[in-house]
Amino acid sequence: MFDRRARALCSPMLDSIGTRLVRWGVRANQLTAIGWLVGVGACVAVGFRLWMLALASWLLNRLFDGLDGAVARRRGASEFGAYFDLVADFSIYAGFVGALALTRPDTRVASVVLLCTYYVSAVALLGGAALLDRRNVVRGDDRGVRFLGGLAEGFETIVAYGVILLAPSRAVEVEWTFAVMVLVTALQRLQYVRHALRAIPASEGAFSRPGALAP
Repeated sequence: MFDRRARALCSPMLDSIGTRLVRWGVRANQLTAIGWLVGVGACVAVGFRLWMLALASWLLNRLFDGLDGAVARRRGASEFGAYFDLVADFSIYAGFVGALALTRPDTRVASVVLLCTYYVSAVALLGGAALLDRRNVVRGDDRGVRFLGGLAEGFETIVAYGVILLAPSRAVEVEWTFAVMVLVTALQRLQYVRHALRAIPASEGAFSRPGALAP
């Protein structure tokens, strides 16, 4: 919901750091890999209830996620890099919830529900993106993988996990709330893709005509 605003606010700082990293020969995929390892560390810290260490690692993971994009824009983004970044993000999102369920049995039902909504939302995102790309519908930004926005995006995930780590006793409430937000996001994506596909009549040649609708 707030991703575009957050990106606009953080971009100057990330771009400045990214420029220096490019001069030092750092590559985007290297940052993605390091960020993923830091994210795994955050999940391990959650499993051992080291909440502040987990919070620091989680925020550092998100920083690397921003920096790999900044470096990629300067070096030239690759399709594999965008794909690698997406897989890294989703694995940490799920790993965090799984670690929380293991260390806090009272969160297990909420964790399972949240993971299920992640699955539905991810299918809505990736399946919808594939269909829109096949019809050449105009993208709304310069990311390597088409992104379909909604109520729960990257910024909201940072906040939700941050609240859990700052107040572990409220984890169940946060997970249920976020699960509802993610489910709403999936429905928003379904509605958007339905509308976008209808904007290009099938009789005009599906999968070939550029569309005029942007996210």
